[in-house]
Amino acid sequence: MADTLVERRSIDVVPDDERHGTAFSQFTLWLGANLQITAVVTGALAVVFGGDVVWSVVGLLLGNLLGGAVMALHSAQGPKLGLPQMIQSRAQFGVRGAVVPLLLVILMYVGFFASGSVLAGQATAQLTHTNDTTGIIVFAVITAVVAAVGYRVIHVLGRVASVICALAFIYLGIRLLDRVDLSALLNDAHFDLPMFLLAVSLSASWQLAFGPYVADYSRYLPRTTSGRATFWWTLSGSALGSQWSMTFGVLVAASAGDAFLDNQVGYVVGLGGTGLIASFLYFVIALGKLTINVLNTYGGFMSMVTSISGFRGQKVLSPRGRAAYITLIMIAGTVVALLGKDSFLTSFKDFLLFLLTFFTPWSAINLVDYYLISKERYDIPALSDPHGRYGAWRWDALTVYGVGLLAQLPFLVTHFYTGPLVEPLGGADISWIVGLVVPAALYWLLARRDTSHIPSQRQEERGDSPTVRPTPAA
Repeated sequence: MADTLVERRSIDVVPDDERHGTAFSQFTLWLGANLQITAVVTGALAVVFGGDVVWSVVGLLLGNLLGGAVMALHSAQGPKLGLPQMIQSRAQFGVRGAVVPLLLVILMYVGFFASGSVLAGQATAQLTHTNDTTGIIVFAVITAVVAAVGYRVIHVLGRVASVICALAFIYLGIRLLDRVDLSALLNDAHFDLPMFLLAVSLSASWQLAFGPYVADYSRYLPRTTSGRATFWWTLSGSALGSQWSMTFGVLVAASAGDAFLDNQVGYVVGLGGTGLIASFLYFVIALGKLTINVLNTYGGFMSMVTSISGFRGQKVLSPRGRAAYITLIMIAGTVVALLGKDSFLTSFKDFLLFLLTFFTPWSAINLVDYYLISKERYDIPALSDPHGRYGAWRWDALTVYGVGLLAQLPFLVTHFYTGPLVEPLGGADISWIVGLVVPAALYWLLARRDTSHIPSQRQEERGDSPTVRPTPAA
């Protein structure tokens, strides 16, 4: 079974005899997933909305490190539990209560699938000599097929993309520096707090949005894999890849202006050259987006199964069911991509900050519970039993989650809503900081008062550990 290419497991525990790989696999996967055109656009937004080159790069770096550290803490949970990320949220929110953040996670996957398909569709259209609509559809079908094969091919794709995309970005960086007066851009530094915090928020939201699915891609690692190794390889791959792409985006936006804004994919490819080189760069753009869109599709189907199984008691999924869920994610993401492809930049910036509002409280609650309250001890069978120790709905966590959402609103800045405390702060958006600190503190205060739902070490040894009673794959 360990040598099977097509994945057979979904939300069930990965038993020890199917574990494989090393923590370094997280570095190549997340490096490849971040060396891509949407990360370039995210970095460019820091300049497009008013920032300078120097402080935009610094702000993006700070956000990538802070958000990446939170994301990597989630990744370290995978080898320990052998479970997808969001099913573990049942321990905090209840077997059915976890559907609240799960529905928002599914929305995230569809949104990122759509935004990635817009840019990848342009590249695919150039490669296939068709229009953007056809390119988006072709790209979506390829994405769904790869996601259906599953875990092993996803990591292979990450390794391939990390090498090819890194070489392409080195080449593009050299070409860009030939056109850019770098010293002039660096000398034009002028610190503006709201723009600096916007850059931090853009990159932090980019990283935090990986949190709900990052453990999906570390759960097959052997249980003996060091949590620190998983953390550092995940953080280094994700932060390096995203910062590299975003810095490139900052320089492109600062030097190209409207030429980049009018056609992001076309400008980047034109920067590299014509003929075979242009074809190669279109392929690189499509490959980079394929890597991350496969993660979004795979994570989306996992989250849909987790949501429904909390009410149906389902523990395994047939190949036909797997294909059906993946097809639903593909269709939904493709429809959104086709509807929103003409207003991409503004919509994407607001989408990133919107996501950040909903996922920072979830991250805060999940990490506080895992590392400080439960201290890595979970009753795995009870995660599928609404009448078990975690119950159907855990209203303390759901209340804290709601408070975390509301606490951010006065500090939030988006195109469609600006909070009342933004202006006194000079226009700075600090909602994501509030969204981490407030629910983390509240959940810690509430959860530590009643720890009866946490299995003891002796209970784990008796049979509540993830190594016991693994469910056979369908």
